[in-house]
Amino acid sequence: MEWLKIVNFCVATLFTLCYAYQFFYLIVGCIKKPKSFPDTKRTNRYAILIAARNESVVLPHLIDSIHNQSYPQELIDTYVVADNCTDDTAKIAKDMGAIVYERFSEKHVGKGFALKLALRNIFSSKGQEYYDGYFVIDADNLLDKEYVSEMDKALNDGNKILTSYRNSKNYATNWISSGYALWFMHEAKHLNNPRFILGTSCAVSGTGFLVHRDVINEQGGWKHFLLTEDIEFSIDHIIKGYKIGYCHKAMLYDEQPVKFSQSWRQRLRWAKGFLQVVHKYGKDLIKSVFKGSGFSAIDMLFTIAPAFFISLTGVLINIFSVIYTAIFAREYFLTAFVEIVKLFWGIYSTLFIVGTACGITEWKNIRATTFKKVKSFFTFPLFMLTYLPISAVALFSHVHWAPIEHTDAVTIDDVTNSTP
Repeated sequence: MEWLKIVNFCVATLFTLCYAYQFFYLIVGCIKKPKSFPDTKRTNRYAILIAARNESVVLPHLIDSIHNQSYPQELIDTYVVADNCTDDTAKIAKDMGAIVYERFSEKHVGKGFALKLALRNIFSSKGQEYYDGYFVIDADNLLDKEYVSEMDKALNDGNKILTSYRNSKNYATNWISSGYALWFMHEAKHLNNPRFILGTSCAVSGTGFLVHRDVINEQGGWKHFLLTEDIEFSIDHIIKGYKIGYCHKAMLYDEQPVKFSQSWRQRLRWAKGFLQVVHKYGKDLIKSVFKGSGFSAIDMLFTIAPAFFISLTGVLINIFSVIYTAIFAREYFLTAFVEIVKLFWGIYSTLFIVGTACGITEWKNIRATTFKKVKSFFTFPLFMLTYLPISAVALFSHVHWAPIEHTDAVTIDDVTNSTP
């Protein structure tokens, strides 16, 4: 079974070569202070775009958090696209002062199409120069009261596309919600933060990003409709030479799934979406490495591709070896079994280090008891390991966009005053 040891060594070596730079990111994120931006006059006008499908439970609290922003309210307009809704989402949003567009389509489903409709109607009614920037926020989010003000500072500092700090409303609920939350905190603090410090490009992540009107006008509205429109948007613009910025002080709170069935469905869409992005943009992304995007393109290429293929290949080879030796070569079964245990232990240990480092640096931002915080460091690797079967299924399945039910109807005060 020496060949299996060689395979595992090659898998580990290849993974290390591809992702050692992210451990350098982690060190930078731990020791360097996030960039801050000079205070400027608050004169930019913003549209906040919210795609909502049956979000009557959580949407009012998001709109309340927008109304409570320190940024001048006369410079903020809230737009809600009630997308294939069967509840009173549209009425609630209108009653709370939002500008609402209703949309019904069984063919074109997903946030990208909702954003396209919102921008098309804004261009028609207000023109393309009325707003200086457009926020994209999910209906289940809550915004810290300084959110728009901090993002405004960063935009005024010359950043055309910005992402923000993604915290969680329900970290403490269970191992699934904490797994999501810890990953998004890691993505903010230990990926996007060091990327921005080091001068390479960040990536937007679903919600909590701001786009300057020049970028929106250049692409004629919204044109990204893959299952992961966020990473598609990021990579498309990195290929074009943009560097996406990061504002650490702009914090929003997101609701994470708490049922494994919901999580499976959502992450299956993400996994399939990553494969779609590789298929559509992979060649151009590789070319852009040599045409100006440089390390930003390399970083994004490694973000969407190798980890899944390397990990899945290694795991499948080891599983096959255990099954084969159990049936046909029992004298080698123990060796094969030890090898697969070592492989999973290596993956678990690496993820434990990543999760624990993030948990320690972001300790004050995690809304949970000390016990639940520490417990989540041990369950985080298990959550991340479930991506392996999800990604394997994504290779061979036809995936549709499907909504995730949001039921955590808490206010921004509930979240910020909860147990840290």
